Amino acid sequence: MAPSRPRVVVIGAGFAGMHCLRRLKKAPVDITVVDRSTSHLFQPLLYQCATGLLSEGAISSPIRHLTRRQRNLDVVLGEASAIDAEAREVTVDRLDRSKFRVPYDYLVVGAGMRTAYRGNDAFALHAPGMKSLDDALTIRRKIMAAFEMAETVTDPAEQRSWLTFAVAGGGPTGVELAGQIRELATLALEREYDAIDPAAARVLLLHGGDRVLPSFEPRLSASAQRTLDKLGVETHLGVHVTDVGEDFVETTRKSDKHKEIYPARTTLWTTGVEAVPFATTLASALGVEQDRSGRIPVEADLSVPGHPEVFVCGDMMAFQDLAGVAEVAMQSGRHAGTVIAETVAGQPERTPFKYRDLGTAAYIARRKAIVQSGRFQLSGFPGWVAWGVIHIAFLAGIRNRMGTMMTWGATLLTDTRRERAIIYGDTETARKPYGRR
Repeated sequence: MAPSRPRVVVIGAGFAGMHCLRRLKKAPVDITVVDRSTSHLFQPLLYQCATGLLSEGAISSPIRHLTRRQRNLDVVLGEASAIDAEAREVTVDRLDRSKFRVPYDYLVVGAGMRTAYRGNDAFALHAPGMKSLDDALTIRRKIMAAFEMAETVTDPAEQRSWLTFAVAGGGPTGVELAGQIRELATLALEREYDAIDPAAARVLLLHGGDRVLPSFEPRLSASAQRTLDKLGVETHLGVHVTDVGEDFVETTRKSDKHKEIYPARTTLWTTGVEAVPFATTLASALGVEQDRSGRIPVEADLSVPGHPEVFVCGDMMAFQDLAGVAEVAMQSGRHAGTVIAETVAGQPERTPFKYRDLGTAAYIARRKAIVQSGRFQLSGFPGWVAWGVIHIAFLAGIRNRMGTMMTWGATLLTDTRRERAIIYGDTETARKPYGRR
């Protein structure tokens, strides 16, 4: 009887999970990948889905399709809810709420993060974050519904509140989202309404720091700010959002604690992330402590201390202060797969993970983006071209790459956005991030 092959369980089919799977494609192992979705999501373009530029299909690809040629792989739709470290089994909840256990010899966890409200979870009811496809579609419904409501109300003050959009957070997601809302209002919706001027829509970018995009060099941050100013985005620096309601957002200035209330029917939250609940479950089962954001510390080979068979990758790992960006997830997922493949092949020593910083980029407005990679910096039109090349290169699937390029081209030529369909009904849909009901 032939000996059984090592069993590898991968939790999460995001960037980390997918790159781990690809690295193990030819390894003599049997893999089970568990994910709450049937599709791999390209998160860097979520904001374009949320603002009607791209469809959800353009930024997501079925996991089964992407892995259809990988013979050593099984795909399971479900949510990892528990782990037995001694028995080496993961408990998975299925759609019908039944449970089953998946045994492993090696476990790779790349379940990602969720939007952090920092103790103000009540804000989630009126200020959705943007980490999942559901989040993006919820935001799209809120934005499109706001213009429709503004068209039909007669009270000027109420109309202004519907046409005021507040974005909390001045990082890449917040800046990209604020810029896209202004472009939607001033270009795509121009001349489509009778009672309102969409270009009068007010977009507030609320940020606690002293400049937007603090992870970029000051020169690039200043360039982005100038573009936002030209777009008409109102940037408020040095303020924290301290309350959010159905029709208002409250900010408190850091310097003097001055409070300001803005009548706004749409508030969007992009200020930070925290670990998903499974991270706490995993940390408890393995006997390790999480950091302030709930991330799990890992060794140089990305395994959990005391558990060389368990790897944590991507946003969920705490390693050398690496940021939770797509490139970190890709490289860490691939490295975990490499260590497993080398161990199975009999290599006694494990290769330490070494991150190669390939740079970061942010879209500000059409023909305006910034790119930073070490001392190499681009802004304006050259940055926009480089941004486009980078995102198309990493987008999964040839069909999605071609479709996205065609959509971008058509939008540049016509200023239209076709992904704007919403249905009459409840626009305040429940927020459903990983593990939170």
